[in-house]
Amino acid sequence: MDAQSHRAVLLAVGVTLLLWASAFVAIRFVGRSLSPGPLALGRLAVASLVLSAVVLARRERPPAGRAAAFAVLSGLLWLGVYNLALNAAERRIDAGTSALLVNTGPIFIALLAGRALREGYPRALVGGCAVAFTGAVLIGIGVSRHGLQATWGAGLCVIAALGYAAGVVAQKPALRSASPLAVTWLACTVATLACLPYAPELIDQAGRAGADKLAWTAYLGLGPTAVGFGCWAFALARTSAGRLGVTTYLVPPLVVLLGWAFLAEAPPLLAAPGGVLCLAGVALSRRRAAAGGIAPPPAAQSVLPAEVATSGSRPS
Repeated sequence: MDAQSHRAVLLAVGVTLLLWASAFVAIRFVGRSLSPGPLALGRLAVASLVLSAVVLARRERPPAGRAAAFAVLSGLLWLGVYNLALNAAERRIDAGTSALLVNTGPIFIALLAGRALREGYPRALVGGCAVAFTGAVLIGIGVSRHGLQATWGAGLCVIAALGYAAGVVAQKPALRSASPLAVTWLACTVATLACLPYAPELIDQAGRAGADKLAWTAYLGLGPTAVGFGCWAFALARTSAGRLGVTTYLVPPLVVLLGWAFLAEAPPLLAAPGGVLCLAGVALSRRRAAAGGIAPPPAAQSVLPAEVATSGSRPS
């Protein structure tokens, strides 16, 4: 990967993390008026419409064959199961604790990708996961005002994390023969169709929700979903699933700050050291293996056809 491509990946990851962190806060706010299913459908419908317009404007070729199958699976698991479970969880526990529990996902990604995608288990990746997860635990302990008494909410977050991890691993093979934009569009559209049974509830609840709640629902679809997932796919096409997944440990510290600013949830004393550990873990996971150690997994573009790498280099 050349310097320009590396900068593009870092920018895409940064945008994704900021948007996804804001999503935890927005879901917590909108969830007071829209129940989990209608909120998921509203968010996904907006994202699907936006992505459809971009796909048509760019005349993107839709995924086909195995790529389409993996994109569909990713959409059902990640955008479908993940959204429904997280929306339900945030009605029971606060945004910071939800971010902590969901961000056990990179552990599952590393475990699944090491086996299913043959990415292996580099020492730097394993060590970075351990350090960053410790930081996320510290944040969660401090943020959760009532501990983990809401057992069902915590369980839903774990389900969301598993759906997220399995979705990422399923998405990776799809990106080998289709562009990030096309894969994201198909995954989002499939998830939208899967959530259509919630349409009557969405229409009913939207009529009673305030304009601010509807505006934030549209934001969830445009920002964290359409742009965020598109940027994620762009980055995933150029690096390993395990190494990219661990960067999401930066989300809990961001959620703490955003929750403080927009939900008046004061950050706990453990937020600062927890955030430092998250940053340290991400930095450690990105280090190349020392001489004589286990080599990091190859970048994804080494197995991509030239035409896919070219189309994927455009912003999605």
